[in-house]
Amino acid sequence: MITLGHFLTLGAIMFSISVAGIFINRKNVIVLLMAIELMLLSVNINFVAFSRFLGDVDGQVFVFFILTVAAAEAAIGLAILVTLFRHRRTINVAELDDLKG
Repeated sequence: MITLGHFLTLGAIMFSISVAGIFINRKNVIVLLMAIELMLLSVNINFVAFSRFLGDVDGQVFVFFILTVAAAEAAIGLAILVTLFRHRRTINVAELDDLKG
């Protein structure tokens, strides 16, 4: 029998992996975008788990809004990444210092 604790543990593990991916790898923009997406998915797992075990649909509806924002973020992020790569020939975050004051 799968309980609420199993889903919350899975969400916590996924969230921890995404936070570690953000802090460990600060050079590659693609890995940073993937870590942010993993973070949003771990939060979605928690929303669906609480929604299911409490018998309320509000959490599942909220997940659709989060997935819509995540899809828009991925599309815009990849478009910016392609533009940066065309102009700079790199996706290394340390070399993207145009906005430094």
